[in-house]
Amino acid sequence: MNTTVNHPVVTPDRWIAARQSLLAREKELTRLRDRIAQERRALPWTRLEKAYIFDTPEGRRPLADLFEGRSQLLVQHFMFGPDWEQGCQSCSFMADHSDSMRVHLAHRDVTLVAVSRAPLARIEAFRRRMGWQFPWVSSHGNDFNHDFGVSFTPEEMASGAVAYNYVKQPFPSEEAPGVSVFFKDDAGDVFHTYSTYGRGVEVMMGTYNMLDLVPKGRDEHNPDYAMDWVRHHDRYEPAPATAVGGCCHAQS
Repeated sequence: MNTTVNHPVVTPDRWIAARQSLLAREKELTRLRDRIAQERRALPWTRLEKAYIFDTPEGRRPLADLFEGRSQLLVQHFMFGPDWEQGCQSCSFMADHSDSMRVHLAHRDVTLVAVSRAPLARIEAFRRRMGWQFPWVSSHGNDFNHDFGVSFTPEEMASGAVAYNYVKQPFPSEEAPGVSVFFKDDAGDVFHTYSTYGRGVEVMMGTYNMLDLVPKGRDEHNPDYAMDWVRHHDRYEPAPATAVGGCCHAQS
């Protein structure tokens, strides 16, 4: 729906009244978000009993080492299958936000790392292409991605439904996006505290928060794949400096 065509235009006084009404709703959302965040932190944890070993630029390392001396670990489950030539476009969109967050997360006792099933050499080549600096390790050969619900066996795919986002559902790929959180205690034990999937991964997409503020919003029109507009950041055509004559959809 195009909200920029024949949009209401009012006096400043009426605009302030409308804005105050919306502000009340925004405050409701803020308070609800705070309550949900508190409930999220109150979730019970599960202790990790399986030893996951990852290929990293520093050699093979267990999950506990990925914390880098901190007690909290944020994992982006980055869709990059073992035989893929490059990482997923939407996961790359997520990852474009990571480097600027890392220094701030580190000062709140949080390490951020991406994990993919692709071999480390392919990960490193793609990371160099994209210019990213965040840690990115390979789970190639272990069960980490499958155990945390972001990769599926051929048998699961052939069945027509996989366990994703806490329900059985059809899924178009053997790889899926997600974000998982882990905690390591003073004894070195690691606990799984939270995972989110589907639209929950928008938590990493700061660009969406900005788009939600502007008149055209996200401007997504594909009901089957809303993010079809996203490209790897080195594959976009040059953006036009100005738009002439209103929305292109209204002119077509």
